[in-house]
Amino acid sequence: MTILRFSCKIKTQEQQPYVNPNLDPVLLVPGVGGSMLNAVDDRNGTEERVWVSVLAAECKMKTKLWSRYNPSTGKTESLDPNTRIMVPGDRNGLYAIDNLDPDLLIGSESVYYFHDMIIQMLKWGYQEGKTLFGFGFDFRQSNRLQETMDRLAAKLESVYNAAGGKKIDIITHSMGGLLVKCFMCLHSDIFEKYVKNWIAICAPFQGAPGVINSSLLNGMSFVQGWVQNFYISKWTMHQLLIECPSLYEMMGCPSYHWQHIPLLELWHEKQHSDGESHIILESYPPGDNIEVLKQALTNNTVNYDGVDLPLPLNLEILKWSNKTWEILSSAKLPSQVKFYNIYGTGLDTPHSVCYGNEDKPVSDLQQLCHLEAKFVCVDGDGTVAIESAKADGFNAEARVGIPGDHRYILSEPHLFRILKHWLKAGDPDPFYNPLIDYVVLPTAFEIERSKEKGLEVGWEIISKDQDDQSNTSADITSLRSISALHGSANQSYSEAHATVVVHPGNDGKQHVQLNALAVSVDAS
Repeated sequence: MTILRFSCKIKTQEQQPYVNPNLDPVLLVPGVGGSMLNAVDDRNGTEERVWVSVLAAECKMKTKLWSRYNPSTGKTESLDPNTRIMVPGDRNGLYAIDNLDPDLLIGSESVYYFHDMIIQMLKWGYQEGKTLFGFGFDFRQSNRLQETMDRLAAKLESVYNAAGGKKIDIITHSMGGLLVKCFMCLHSDIFEKYVKNWIAICAPFQGAPGVINSSLLNGMSFVQGWVQNFYISKWTMHQLLIECPSLYEMMGCPSYHWQHIPLLELWHEKQHSDGESHIILESYPPGDNIEVLKQALTNNTVNYDGVDLPLPLNLEILKWSNKTWEILSSAKLPSQVKFYNIYGTGLDTPHSVCYGNEDKPVSDLQQLCHLEAKFVCVDGDGTVAIESAKADGFNAEARVGIPGDHRYILSEPHLFRILKHWLKAGDPDPFYNPLIDYVVLPTAFEIERSKEKGLEVGWEIISKDQDDQSNTSADITSLRSISALHGSANQSYSEAHATVVVHPGNDGKQHVQLNALAVSVDAS
């Protein structure tokens, strides 16, 4: 018996990604810790990722990334003389700023950076290497290091050419805004030649003094949640940051006129000549806090290869960073470039830092590195205060606040909607309003619960305008008013009102727009 076998291969056509040829090119620029860093061993040419790397992170940080500042070059150099740090350039620079640790399969969102934004932009029709690019850099270095400035100039030219001579939309996050601002000051002709729009997200335009003061004394954590248990300790990060010019350049602009002055405070116990001790609260604004930091870090050392190396506050870096602030303060936006500012809101953001208390004062400033800081917070994104983020010094096309965390705001749908509108990456949204995406009206149940707490909340239709000649629901607009009233036994009284316009659309959805908000408080 003969058995015949037939095989048939059905070839399915893969769906091609949507590409919009009319889009302008976009260059994404990250902030502190937002670029992968590889260590190259100059003895044998081997290369390994040292940032971010959860596995063996402590060892790699201490042997490859710990560094010393070279005042003759303005560059921080790895303690290992055979190690050279570089940023991988795969995927036209996007690989280095996407998922910072591709090996981490569980909890990978903790090391996502521009990942979600890149996914969204590809859906809008952007194309890697044609209209979407990334610029990673060694974030340990100064924001005006000539080597970085040269790389950015070359990147802008290559993106411009790859896009067929179209000007570039730059999107920066966090400290990336300071880097681009430095470049704009030092190379304004190149910037104006290649850049069309600049969108800054959560940029510390006047610094992040609360976070930086505590980082210089106690270190910082880059990742959040349970992953911290497997990651670099705050103290290991602290020893790296002491020699990073980029960190000093975010201490807080000493010449900026703060509405809310960020302070370094400490309850200090001092011995007087009469032999008695007195406890006082000392407050130091930006600039005056340097002496405290200097004394606190006087005996700080780092153990490298069995040898203790002194690692005090680096006054040479401080001189360099003061010059950087002078450059940043003189920035002028080229007339042909449009600037947009997005800042984070809704989170307690460290602004002033306090050590000790009246019962347990600080007697020795060198104790500060081993004490837990207490923060006086203001509104912001948890890292950068609104006041600093909004103080860009430019005639901005728009400044928009989005509730969200400093880093995770890069995954916010609200942010994507705003970017899509500004970049003109799709059909226009006739009901677009950057201030809101929606307004949640209180339910009857919530109103009753609020009354139990002494808060009166309600909403009502004030008027309805309808064109009697029209039969389409899209022409109906209703105006609603939301109010919240609160009174207490001590006679304090607060009141808030919001006016909301509701546009029914042809798609069956309601588009809600917040037109006005007023808040008044009478504490008499």
